[in-house]
Amino acid sequence: MRRTFLAALVVALAPWALPAGAAEPYQSLARSLVGDGQGVFVQAEDGTVLAAQAEAWPVHPASVTKVATTLALLERLGSDHRFVTRILAAGPRQDGHLHGDLVVEASGDPFFVSEHAFAILERLHDAGLRRIEGTLVVRGPLLFNWKPDPTGARLRAVLTGESEREAWPRARPAHAPLDLADVALHVDGAASAGDEPGRHGAPEGVLAVHRSPTLRAIVKALNGYSNNVFHQLSDTVGGPSAVEASARAHLPEAMRGEVRIDNAAGAGKTNRLSPRAAVAVLAALEQALAARGLDLPDVLPVSGVDAGTLRNRFDGPGEHATVVGKTGTSGEVGASALVGVLRTRRHGRVRFAVLNSWVPVPEARCRQDAFVRALLAAAGAEPWPWAPPALAPVAAAALQ
Repeated sequence: MRRTFLAALVVALAPWALPAGAAEPYQSLARSLVGDGQGVFVQAEDGTVLAAQAEAWPVHPASVTKVATTLALLERLGSDHRFVTRILAAGPRQDGHLHGDLVVEASGDPFFVSEHAFAILERLHDAGLRRIEGTLVVRGPLLFNWKPDPTGARLRAVLTGESEREAWPRARPAHAPLDLADVALHVDGAASAGDEPGRHGAPEGVLAVHRSPTLRAIVKALNGYSNNVFHQLSDTVGGPSAVEASARAHLPEAMRGEVRIDNAAGAGKTNRLSPRAAVAVLAALEQALAARGLDLPDVLPVSGVDAGTLRNRFDGPGEHATVVGKTGTSGEVGASALVGVLRTRRHGRVRFAVLNSWVPVPEARCRQDAFVRALLAAAGAEPWPWAPPALAPVAAAALQ
């Protein structure tokens, strides 16, 4: 019933936008569909402001923060950057025993998960390694299964077959033994962190090197599911303060105070972003991608196409693949947000931000969807030419 009502409303309002460049119809849509006083900013490709409502009022953006973090990561690391995890032997090997520590040199790979640990385990087994007479030592920032693992305790549990047993049949290489116990390592000591070179013996050699998918593939997947590992990932470029500085650098002076980022994933209670600043950051991301021969669908989800938070939004007739953007939700701080870009016949690329504050999340999403559907119809939106890559990001990782 609600969908039928919204569809009828969109059809009824669409003729309002017939005069090219007219802003008032869009302003009325913002007021009537999103709610008076709620944050809205809509801008045409030529810079014309189509709708502005509480546009300079910073509110909690929740996971829309990840757009700024994506921008900072791409600018600092590059879209083709790969995180490298090296497994070293800190001691001599003899008769299947490593007389020393197994050292994990980590670089903050956010996509390092159990499947990759199993691949490394198989590599070590093929090399004849059965027992570590020392311990497992971590050097550098180790993220494992989406969470920090500074001492390597959770990674050690997988390599020794103590956890993730149920995942082994799905992840094991085709030629590997059926039983995880056949390839699991025996590690004498507990896992530990050790950043001092030479503290645990001089490395005798590199046993395995794991390279992550490209950064653009990583952020595409993380943005789709809105994974909060973004916060830890930001440490590779200086943390939330660096993300905030990156975002502010792309804004005019008058807007810079409308950005506050204390958590690079959008969690916590203190992040702030205004609708017009959100659109400006989105535009900066678009420009940064264009300079690298990429576009927004390379790093943000496309509605109805990509898995994740936009998979089942804007899935009505004529709506498939019309929105590329980012959602944000945190009921704890009264935040529900949607930012994105439309390809339209009337105004070129239309960037928009809807930042609801202290509206119940289901109601806020209903308002956002109604407003964006009205934009789609009134501006003559066209689908983004995007299809998911044939190779999933996890499968694109490489082991040497």
